[in-house]
Amino acid sequence: MHLGEDLLVLGILFVIAYILGRLGKLIGLPAIPIYMLVGLIASPHSHFFPLNFESADVELVAVFGLILLLFSLGLEFDQDEFYGNAGKLLVSGGTRIVINIGVGFALGMWIGWGTREALIIAGMTAASSSAIITKLLIELRRLANRETPTILGIMVLEDVFIAFYLAIVGVVIGGQTDLWAIVLQLAISFTFLILMFALARWGGRIASRLMATKDDELFTILFFGLAVGFGGIGELLGVSDAIGAFLIGLVLGSTRFRGRIEQFALPLRDVFGAFFFLNFGLALDVSTFGEVVVPVGVAVVLTLVINTLGGQLIAWQNGLTRAEGLNASAMLQNRGEFALILATLATAAGLDPRLTPFAGLYVLSMAIVGPILAFNSEKIGRVIFRTRQVVAPRPERDRMRAEEIALVEAAMAGVEPVEQPEPDVVVEQYPLEQAPVETTADPVAEQAAEQSDAEYERRRDPEY
Repeated sequence: MHLGEDLLVLGILFVIAYILGRLGKLIGLPAIPIYMLVGLIASPHSHFFPLNFESADVELVAVFGLILLLFSLGLEFDQDEFYGNAGKLLVSGGTRIVINIGVGFALGMWIGWGTREALIIAGMTAASSSAIITKLLIELRRLANRETPTILGIMVLEDVFIAFYLAIVGVVIGGQTDLWAIVLQLAISFTFLILMFALARWGGRIASRLMATKDDELFTILFFGLAVGFGGIGELLGVSDAIGAFLIGLVLGSTRFRGRIEQFALPLRDVFGAFFFLNFGLALDVSTFGEVVVPVGVAVVLTLVINTLGGQLIAWQNGLTRAEGLNASAMLQNRGEFALILATLATAAGLDPRLTPFAGLYVLSMAIVGPILAFNSEKIGRVIFRTRQVVAPRPERDRMRAEEIALVEAAMAGVEPVEQPEPDVVVEQYPLEQAPVETTADPVAEQAAEQSDAEYERRRDPEY
């Protein structure tokens, strides 16, 4: 077996992905569309690049990528946020999901590829990309904004929606025609989901005992094996390997080893996830884009309109300003990994092959338009709603300045300094005529805070 040529091609593809990724970051693009684009130009269906690399050559590694993507999603699932604000989330997030599902299903029926295909399209247009949103919140430094908790809460609810939707889709597209067989399969799927959610909620101590090892190598082998193994269990139960991996990630995320698992899982997810998106790009054929360009165009316009209006509804439900509602809607516009997962499942089930180019072109479009809108949403809000954003000094800055003042005063008085409490962060948006005067920060404290932010971003850079 000679693998030299395949290894060389893979290395070239990843170097190209790195170069395009660096260029993409200059205009605020996330990595997902970049990896898909690299797969597209290397696809045997394309003639943009002198490579002939088959999708099947990286298929198993791409499956690992899919499993680790959903495993990480389950691992980072915020159970306290979900159970503590379930009622509020069900109102704002649930309304958003129902509207998007309804519009997406109507779009799928209008396209006319079939009822099961319409169900897939509805899922593609319903759920946002938590990966891209998390990345944008960090890069645009909006974690302290008033609308951010609402965005994060809706993302948590969408994670639950994805789990149940994948279970339903797995049964519906499985080709089963007998009604009682379908009911039995759905019962098995939902029982599996409920048991795993219950274990994640109340079985953290049991799972912690399983993960109790100080050896990093064995620890990594264990959680990777659990992720792959439960992916297989999910596939055997008819739920899908993706949801099996999500559920075991949910369980392990409830243990005291969650932070340690994330430390080792995130690099694995980044590498294998890149294979998944690259593999999807390899399956795309540019020549098939022509027959889906109109449906994709309609889907993009509907997504932008519905989610922009939905942002104002979210603002009204959560007591936010209209400008903050626009910020939330711009963030939630982004679509990504879930649409590609649904397209992969549909292809494996033998559904209409046009779903693959539809998903590819839709995700490429939204993964470009979404970040651009998010980047400019505050400027657009100031123009439309005549508001000015006033950001209070960061807690780190205030703490450092308070400590410096206390030290100077203590040195002059000859007493021990008293530690100052950290002030709350308040980010408000006011009408122009009511906006208070912005305060200036100390240059030294500003530089220290920026360095602290840079260190945080290097340490944790969630891309998916």
